[in-house]
Formats: sequence, structure tokens, C-alpha cells
Amino acid sequence: MKKESILVERTFNVPVSKVWSALTDTSEMKQWYFDIEKFEPKVGFKFDFMGGPDGGPQYLHLCEVTEATANEKLAHTWRYDNYPGNSLVCWQLMDKGDKTIVRLVHSDVHTLEEGGPDFSKESFTEGWNYILHTSLKGYLENDES
Repeated sequence: MKKESILVERTFNVPVSKVWSALTDTSEMKQWYFDIEKFEPKVGFKFDFMGGPDGGPQYLHLCEVTEATANEKLAHTWRYDNYPGNSLVCWQLMDKGDKTIVRLVHSDVHTLEEGGPDFSKESFTEGWNYILHTSLKGYLENDES
């Protein structure tokens, strides 16, 4: 079985510090991402949250931060309670002054697909595209704070 990765990239019209805050501040995360009760961008920090398709089953996500460099990179494991597989989500931020390039790579998604159609590469690709191109874009570029 070949390794499966998803790559989604977008340029946002905001400075890198604003993107980093959106990725690491739980009060901001719940506005565009998931409602994560506790989160710290430090290696070894474990966090969890519920999420799933609209109108479909919700799954407990179990994650652990593996890399955290402020305004540059945030990586964490991504797996599901009581389901096989373990993958890695990496957010890479590239500072372009008043713009920021965000490159999201979700690797090893093939290890999750045994869990069913909600865990397929296609499902993750659709989800990450929505998160970057609609949800995070709307939060970052329409927010005046």
C-alpha cells in the first residue's frame, strides 16, 4: 500500500501572526475549526475533540503535538478513538509580509481508511479544502479584530 498524503495550500491576506493565533487560540479555533477545550502549541501536548460530517456520526479525535514553532509550523498526530490508523497533520506558515501562505499536509491518511467511508482520502481532501478555502478564509479575511 502506498503512502497517501493530502496537500492543500492557500494564501491569506493577513499577517502570519494572525494565522498562528487562529491555529492555536481555542477561542478562535472554535469559530472556524473545531471546539477544542484545551490546546497548547507545545510538543507532547495532547488534545481531543469531537467532529464528523454534518448530519452524520461524530468521532472523537485524539491528537498530540509533534512540532510547534510559533508563526512557522504546527504538526500533530490525528487519529480516532476506537478506530485503526494514525496520521499526521502539518500546518506550515510562510510569512509574506501582509500575506501568509498556509500549506497543510495530512500524511498517512491511508492508515485510517479501514474505519469506513468517513475516513477515506476523498473525505479528508474535501474536508481540508473546505477548512482552508472556506472556513479559515472566512474567519481570517472577514474578521476585523
